[in-house]
Amino acid sequence: MTALSAGKQLVQLNPTTRRKAIAQKQNYVVKDGKPYSLETGEYLGDLFTHDLVPKMTESKFRSIESIQALGSHEEENGGFVFAFFQQSRTIIERFPSLNNADIARLMYLGTYIAWNTGRLQYDNGKVISHEGFEKLTGLSRKRARELFSRYCQEGIISESEGALFMNPTVFFRGNIKSIQSHTADLQHTRMFKKTVRDLYDLSNGRTVGQLALVYSVLPFLNFETNIVCHNPDETDSERLQPMNIESLAELLGYANAAKLKTTMNRVKIDGKVVFGFFENTNDRRHKGITVNPRVLFGGNGEQLQAVRTQFNQFGGV
Repeated sequence: MTALSAGKQLVQLNPTTRRKAIAQKQNYVVKDGKPYSLETGEYLGDLFTHDLVPKMTESKFRSIESIQALGSHEEENGGFVFAFFQQSRTIIERFPSLNNADIARLMYLGTYIAWNTGRLQYDNGKVISHEGFEKLTGLSRKRARELFSRYCQEGIISESEGALFMNPTVFFRGNIKSIQSHTADLQHTRMFKKTVRDLYDLSNGRTVGQLALVYSVLPFLNFETNIVCHNPDETDSERLQPMNIESLAELLGYANAAKLKTTMNRVKIDGKVVFGFFENTNDRRHKGITVNPRVLFGGNGEQLQAVRTQFNQFGGV
């Protein structure tokens, strides 16, 4: 589903609404009060009566282009789920009993949730059973049961009438307004399903925990720029305070910042890095950190293009 960005909140569009929004762009646009063909640029004033000319301003046209850009990005990366978090509070603080491998598997499971209900199910709609949970997590029955128990104790997953359900304050697909009463104190962004699944499938028992780094930086990620920051809620890009690897290592509990950077550099999708390191113009002694928008992105279409352009210096998205 495509999402519109409204301030700090994202709104997920159902397929019908998305098709209607895109269809608006496939006809014509009004500039300076006059209709022009989007395909040829031809003036269409003689073909339309005044009552039939759509009220499409340049601003609305850009808005539709933004929807299209996000829609294309979404489709390229397999759709998305909303990932919820508490800003500037680490994931481990929120879920203290989970280790990195548990968090990585949680991200993977989060890509298998049903629209609005949060039920764990395969893409064909088949319900994921405990046996399916074992297969998806790649664990033995005993270890899968232990992991399931930890998820339940943390209030992440619950079971009802033989089905497993994801807590919507962790991952959610659907009309976000339906869960606003539960998420008022949380922030959210888009987490792209295909990219996360591909990253998970590329990992093994020893490296699966590296995927958790993606989820771990969420509380410090600026929506509009995908830069890891000390002030992630800042809307003025000139006032952002990018976080360096030393500060991030301290927050995430890594004793060795160089080791953390090495681990982050190993996380790749299609041979391209998930984490990019750039020169911080405010402090050239340290590098800032940005995240590939193929994995996470919470801004609008125009901001997406800017982030993609920035990430091209790391080999593209």
